[in-house]
Amino acid sequence: MPDAALDDAAREFLAADIASFTTPGHGRNPLIADDFLRLDLPLTSAIDDLRESKGMLQAAEARAARAWGADWCRFVVNGSSQGNQAMALGSTRPGATVIVSRTIHKSLFAAFVLGGLDPVFVRPELDPATGLPGGMPTARIATALAEHPEAAAVFLTEPSYVGVLSDVSAIAATCHGAGVPLLVDGAWGAHLGFHPALPPHALASGADALVLSTHKTLPAFTQSALLLARADSLDLRRLAEAFDLLNTTSPSGAIYASIDRARALLEHDGVALLDRTLQQAARVRTALQAIDGVRVVAPDAPGVHALDPTKIVVSLDGTGADGFAVEADAYAAGLRFEMADRSLFVPLLHVGVADAWVDRLLELLPASIERRRGTPRPPRASIAFTADTEPAMSPRDAFFAEHERVAIADAIGRVCAETVTPYPPGIPALAPGELVTAHVVDALRDERAAGSRISYCSDPALDTLVVVRR
Repeated sequence: MPDAALDDAAREFLAADIASFTTPGHGRNPLIADDFLRLDLPLTSAIDDLRESKGMLQAAEARAARAWGADWCRFVVNGSSQGNQAMALGSTRPGATVIVSRTIHKSLFAAFVLGGLDPVFVRPELDPATGLPGGMPTARIATALAEHPEAAAVFLTEPSYVGVLSDVSAIAATCHGAGVPLLVDGAWGAHLGFHPALPPHALASGADALVLSTHKTLPAFTQSALLLARADSLDLRRLAEAFDLLNTTSPSGAIYASIDRARALLEHDGVALLDRTLQQAARVRTALQAIDGVRVVAPDAPGVHALDPTKIVVSLDGTGADGFAVEADAYAAGLRFEMADRSLFVPLLHVGVADAWVDRLLELLPASIERRRGTPRPPRASIAFTADTEPAMSPRDAFFAEHERVAIADAIGRVCAETVTPYPPGIPALAPGELVTAHVVDALRDERAAGSRISYCSDPALDTLVVVRR
C-alpha cells in the first residue's frame, strides 16, 4: 500500500522474530496465539518504541490532516463516539449552551453529560412523504443563535443517517457570523469529497471540526475514526487535551495502521473505488424502483442541500411487506443489511462491496418482497427520527440526580434518566433530562412489538423506565 507507513511497520513487526516481554499478554507466542491473536498489536513496542521516538503515529495523523484539508488530526480507536465527545469537551466549558440537531447520535448526549453542557435542540424538517428527516434549514440555526447569544457551539450530523446533507457552507457562515464554531459528526461520510460526483465533506464546506468513522464506508478496522479540526475558531491545544483525556493509554496499533491504510487507499485509488460504488448504487436504485410499491427514498424537505448518491434507503410501505421479514430472508441467504425495520431497510454500499454481492442482493430482493407482499400502508418513520421531546433539565443534572424505576405508564410526565434508543440508527428517542410523553412511549412500545431492538436502557422490554426521583 503506497504511503501507509503504519501498515508497513505492522507488517514488518509481524514478520520479525520478536521476544515480547510487554503487553499484550499472549505475546504472539504460537503456543497461545493463533493467526487471529497475532493481529493484536500495540502501538508501542510493535509499530513504534515505548517513547514513540519514531513519530510514526504523529506522521500518519499529519498525512490524514493534509488529505482532509485540516490543521490538526487525531486517530481514534473508540469510534466516532470518542471523537464526538472529545470534540465537545475540547470546544466548550461546563454549563455552556450549545445549539444541537435533535437527530444526533447517542454519543453526543453522553458528551453533554460529561461536559455539563446545556443543549438547545433544533429539529430538521421532516419529509412529509416518508417521515424521514430532511436537512437542517439555515434559518433555524440562525434563529436559535439569535435566541441564545450565549451559545458556545453548534453541533450537526452531516450527512444524516439517511444520506441527507444540509447547506453546511451557509450554516458555517451563520455560525461564524455569531462567533461560534460549527462542529460536525460526519460518521457516515468519510468517503465524501474524494470523488467529483460526491458532495464535499463538512470541513471543506467551512465546519471547524469533523468526526469521521473510517470503518463505516472505508476499509479500516471496526472502532476506527478520525477527529479533524481547523484552527480558525478552535483552541487546538485544548482539543488535544480533551482527546487525550478520553483516549486509552493502550491503543491498538493494528487499528491505527488500518486508518493509515484506508487514508492511503482513498487518496491513491479513491476515485476508482468510488466509481464502482456509485455504479453499484445506480444499479441497485434502478432495479429496486422497478418493483411495484418499492421506493428508494430521497428525502425531499426544506433544508436538503445535497444527497449522498451512494446511500440506498429502501421503503417497503407501498408493498405492504415487513422489512424485518425481508431482512430475515436476506440473513438466511447470507446477506447482511446495515439497518432494517418494518418500513425500511438499508444495504450499505461501502467501498468493499463486490459486484457479485450486488448480483445476489438483486436476485434475492424481488422474490422476498413478492413473498412478503401485503396491503400497502402509510409511510411511518422510526420514532428515532421523529421524536419531538421537551427538555426538562440538563442531561448532566438528570444523569446525576436521584433516580427511581417506575412502570412505563407512570413514567409519562416524568423526567427521563436514561437513554432509550431504537437501534439502529442510534438516535435516542428519549435521553436524560427529557420529558417522557405518551406519544414517545406508545411509539417505542409499538416499535418493540414490531421487532425493533430497543437499546441502552436498563429494561429493553419497556415495562419500566428509570426517571428522576421527585
